[in-house]
Amino acid sequence: MADPSSPLPAEREIHDWLEARADRTIETSCARVYLTGSLALKVKRPVNFGFLNYETPALRRWALERELRFNRAAAPDIYRRVGALTRAADGRLELDGDGPEVEAVLEMRRFDETAVLAERPWAIDGHLAEGLGRTIGRFHAGAPVIRQVEPGGGLSYTIGSNAGLLRDLVPDLDRDQVEHLIAATAAERSRLDAVLTRRRDGGWVRRCHGDLHLGNILLENGQPILFDCIEFNDALSELDILYDLAFLLMDLDFRRRRDAGVRVLSAWLDEAARSFPEGLWDGLAALPLALSVRAAVRCHVQAHAGNRAAAQAYLQAAIAHLTPEPPVLAAVGGLSGSGKSTFARLAAPGLGASPGAVVLRSDEIRKRLWGAGPLDRLPGEAYAPQVGARVYEQMFGEAEACLAAGRAVILDAVFLKASEREAAEAVARQAGVRFAGRWLEAPADLLRERIAGRTGDASDADETILAKQLGLDTGPLGWPRVDARADFETSTELLVKSVNATFTG
Repeated sequence: MADPSSPLPAEREIHDWLEARADRTIETSCARVYLTGSLALKVKRPVNFGFLNYETPALRRWALERELRFNRAAAPDIYRRVGALTRAADGRLELDGDGPEVEAVLEMRRFDETAVLAERPWAIDGHLAEGLGRTIGRFHAGAPVIRQVEPGGGLSYTIGSNAGLLRDLVPDLDRDQVEHLIAATAAERSRLDAVLTRRRDGGWVRRCHGDLHLGNILLENGQPILFDCIEFNDALSELDILYDLAFLLMDLDFRRRRDAGVRVLSAWLDEAARSFPEGLWDGLAALPLALSVRAAVRCHVQAHAGNRAAAQAYLQAAIAHLTPEPPVLAAVGGLSGSGKSTFARLAAPGLGASPGAVVLRSDEIRKRLWGAGPLDRLPGEAYAPQVGARVYEQMFGEAEACLAAGRAVILDAVFLKASEREAAEAVARQAGVRFAGRWLEAPADLLRERIAGRTGDASDADETILAKQLGLDTGPLGWPRVDARADFETSTELLVKSVNATFTG
């Protein structure tokens, strides 16, 4: 029997011509990429998998033109043009000649394959995770709105596809677990119908990347670049943007990088809050379902590739995402320079549902309310008492919405006034969730030193602001104190244990 992956005669001629000029060839089930010098030339293979059809030259050109157009939104320097292999008068093939077109070719800039984040997930530090969340948020803000689809966009399509593909994999996968996942997914999709409908009608379903995992994110010059989005099937790319983000969050969670995942999520939320309509925080109710569906996709992909152990692990992950940990509320206060944001980010992965607690920073919220970017410096009037009151009011409102959606939260603010700390505790009481607060403190000289050395952060605090804080009375402090001179690892572990105690003990 012939090898189904072997090229057909016409395909073989094209392949041989390009391969003879390439340093290396990368093959996938539906395309080949020929690396030659500083270029990468891509051709689609004449295949039909149902969910994509490249059987004719016209369909392959159509797909490459869409691939160019869609990917230029996020990676304009990589995706350059669609050219053609043509037939010369003497019968030879040539690139962009005067003869008739034989095959469309996508020209891209070649990049370092080892710089793709799937090759280095351990290298995603806090700064990169922050930038990644904001890059994706801006990408989603610029994506075209799609309203003529089902609630959730292609989510329902993928849920139905997953069910059939997973059942086909029994007995390689446990039948009872597969049926449990299918039933639980259907129930959760039904429960969220009103939420997903509101989000579709509100503009949250857009033409998204569709395949936003670590294998399709490149790091160059310290900046993340999204590439290789889905162009071949609108049902897989016209999505609720939260479902689009969920692929990356699931990928990080599966690789035991919840720390990076929750930093991405918090940054994405802050960026999205600058651009999107109402419903951002309420929509977080759909995140566990989105994570589960993405894990289920990876399950059947791994199973079909023969990776049974990985498929089983993804199946377990998909089930676990549908039984998330309950939400909790934590708050971290202290003078400027005490390390509140560092403490909050260390604690966040251990609280609530994957990938962890959303960190709401008063510094970022203030800049949002002022219409400024997260790193823009605000004028002095932005720190007037009445503005500060509005910032806390906004922060508490966002926390209430997150908690109602099942998402754990950490509040990161100075909390200099007793009334502010009491208001934070009241949010938890009204939501019926567990609360834990921590007050960070350190000598004034250390606080000044940290403020002076701070770069690339949302905080505008300087020595003048710190001096004012040092001169104010905090009132009675009911929150446990944390020595901000010490390593926070033990302190954050204690906070996580205390705030989760109600649900574990």
